[in-house]
Amino acid sequence: MTHVRGATRVATAVLLLVAVTACADGGNDPTTNPSPSPSSSASTTATPTPRSDSDVASEAASAVLRRYYDVRNQLRQDSAQPLTLLEDVATSTELAAQQNLFKKERKQGLHQVGRTKVAELEVQSVNLDNSNPKAGKVPTVQIDLCFDVSQVDVIDANGKSVISPDRPDTGWIQFLVSNYQWDTDPDGGWRVASSQDIERTPCEAS
Repeated sequence: MTHVRGATRVATAVLLLVAVTACADGGNDPTTNPSPSPSSSASTTATPTPRSDSDVASEAASAVLRRYYDVRNQLRQDSAQPLTLLEDVATSTELAAQQNLFKKERKQGLHQVGRTKVAELEVQSVNLDNSNPKAGKVPTVQIDLCFDVSQVDVIDANGKSVISPDRPDTGWIQFLVSNYQWDTDPDGGWRVASSQDIERTPCEAS
């Protein structure tokens, strides 16, 4: 009997040890409930690439060239609009040429119906040399633009069209857009300085 009671006490002690161990572990088996491991891939935030001076100049020059066409449409459609509006979008030889053109057309009583549209606009080069503004060495962007006049007519004082029926609907012009105020206004000083017709494959009317 003594042997049996001793065995019973040993068995009881073993059970108590197991119970204490289970309490210390919180009842969790580390082999079946592993601790979460740190993620192997760290989240990264993409840093936007800053725009270059050439990119900024291209965007500003393109924007003023589009406004240039808006102003020309406005002046041709409404002869009461002042020609001084051209000073906000043109300079140098282009400003003088456009002022003379509109004065001539208004004297002849010509009036535009419809709007000239910008069908395509391509920046060809950017030169930010501002070494000698007095000699014309100022930041300049060269832009090729295809205009669309498919919906445009020009009529005289009697309401008769003066446009040739053979006129093409589209055409290309190469513009130089310059900034003579680069030192004081690098963003808003851009103006159309000159233009010339160029031979290129006709673009599609917009």
